[in-house]
Amino acid sequence: MAKIGLFFGTQTGTTQDIAERIQKELGGDGVVDLYDISGADATDLEKYDCIIVGCPTWDIGKLQSDWEGFYEEELDKINFSGKKVAYFGTGDQYGYADNFQDAIGILEEKITALGGQTVGYWSTDGYEFDESKVVKNGKFVGLAIDEVNQSELTDERIKAWSAQLKQEFGAS
Repeated sequence: MAKIGLFFGTQTGTTQDIAERIQKELGGDGVVDLYDISGADATDLEKYDCIIVGCPTWDIGKLQSDWEGFYEEELDKINFSGKKVAYFGTGDQYGYADNFQDAIGILEEKITALGGQTVGYWSTDGYEFDESKVVKNGKFVGLAIDEVNQSELTDERIKAWSAQLKQEFGAS
């Protein structure tokens, strides 16, 4: 499998924890390089043909602050053509039912417009929310994690999604 770049933003540490768990599930640091988006730039993403983007939805349907800065200053500099991009987000489906996981929907829309190919779609089954920018054709555009209300499902979801990504990124 090609080396994967996993880029995350975190406010409270939850998204970083999930990023590290995904890295481990995919085979560790020999397979997945972790980047806190606060210290990354466009050239870091350009190095990879397989990318994972992790972002919590912050406030009322907004990008986490480090991703917001990257979105405005760096994202347009990247040619995502030929790159496979998977997304995961953290959020609270009950407390923010009207914008659950919106942040990864915002990022996915722009990265797709820049040529990225979305992989890692995830079923909405087992979630309860009203609206989300992350749902396309009845599925999430990436893995939705709710550590507030469904932390007991997180390990199982990471394991299943990581197995799916291995196939979609071209591994066995």
